[in-house]
Amino acid sequence: MAATRTNMPEQIRGVPVADGVKIQSKNAAGAVKNRRVLGDIGNHLVSVPVVQGGKPQPPINRPITRSFRAQLLANAAQKPINVENKAVRKPLAPRNNNQEAPQKAVPKKNLVIKIKQHAEVVVEPTKKEEEKKIKKVTYSSVLSARSKAANKPKKILDIDESDRDNHLAAVEYVDDMYSFYKEVEKESQPKMYMHIQTEMNEKMRAILVDWLLEVHIKFELNLETLYLTVNIIDRFLSVKAVPKRELQLLGISALLIASKYEEIWPPQVNDLVYVTDNAYNNKQILVMEKTILGNLEWYLTVPTQYVFLVRFIKASMSDPEMENMVHFLAELGMMHYETLKFCPSMLAASAVYTARCSLNKSPAWTDTLTFHTGYSESEIMECSKLLALHHSRCGESRLRAVYKKYSKVENGGVALVSPAKSLLSAAPLSA
Repeated sequence: MAATRTNMPEQIRGVPVADGVKIQSKNAAGAVKNRRVLGDIGNHLVSVPVVQGGKPQPPINRPITRSFRAQLLANAAQKPINVENKAVRKPLAPRNNNQEAPQKAVPKKNLVIKIKQHAEVVVEPTKKEEEKKIKKVTYSSVLSARSKAANKPKKILDIDESDRDNHLAAVEYVDDMYSFYKEVEKESQPKMYMHIQTEMNEKMRAILVDWLLEVHIKFELNLETLYLTVNIIDRFLSVKAVPKRELQLLGISALLIASKYEEIWPPQVNDLVYVTDNAYNNKQILVMEKTILGNLEWYLTVPTQYVFLVRFIKASMSDPEMENMVHFLAELGMMHYETLKFCPSMLAASAVYTARCSLNKSPAWTDTLTFHTGYSESEIMECSKLLALHHSRCGESRLRAVYKKYSKVENGGVALVSPAKSLLSAAPLSA
């Protein structure tokens, strides 16, 4: 740009001249060709009809000045601008650094500012418009608050209040998450499958789950792993018949898959071969793992019963004894095939209700539990009676992995607590 730019002689400040007119000044070293008078400000065109010699000057475009922009915005806020009318403004007075130079200014009446129709002008909203906006927002917020209050019972406790500052608790999303879990839980719920199995029965399944509970304790795995393992087994048996000799292989391979999904340090395949007493080798376990994943279409992210247990225990405002009792009843029910007809959320809610009845909590079912579980007391009664019946029989059963686990002091010894008599009095005889 510097190479193509013509060198213009410096203009003497305070001496406005027309094109081609030379003026001598005492402070000037010689005759110079002066620049044109300041014509354009910003995007507005200024027409100067006559300066000297009767020759009109063409419009000149110059960047807008900061002071003039502020003045335009102030005027726009006070009074809307009619773009069809011409606004007359006084010209800016030139700086007068040379007092002896003659002062010749453009006549004020000839300086007219023309505003283009597409010029952008920021107009602030009026007070009435602001009041309307404020009323509108306030009105909608009040209506939404009233609707939420109407749909929510009065005696519901805020179970997430203590976790407001805990970002890992996801308090803002937890209600939506569990609404989603309840919508999709039936998609991953195992079907009743004994009619398609030719070499196994309900007792064999109970023996397998009881053995997996012992393996789970031996490897000190998470509860999430246990519930996902049983879910994988039942879903696989829902779609494929398994020979009796491969039932333990199915269980140990499902445990390997669940451990890889849930655990930070899953057991090694060699360790799983050891706990089967070398009944299977590494290759057989890995082949069965691939077969399971293929039949389940790699669908492992499912809401198991444990997902709902965590939330419902929190809604119950439980103490350690109550929490251990809920887990005891849930794992006890998981061993029995007939509980598969209930969805995971109902099993979890029934475990909480049965535990509260066993520990004589009053009331047995609260408004808070009804709200967060989505079940009334009558809806979970059938499943709760079934869990109470299994509780009454677990001490005499030969499958004692759950009973031993929750008879220990570190688990509160809740297996030794008497079952809920109120539920046993009307328990189904077929169970």
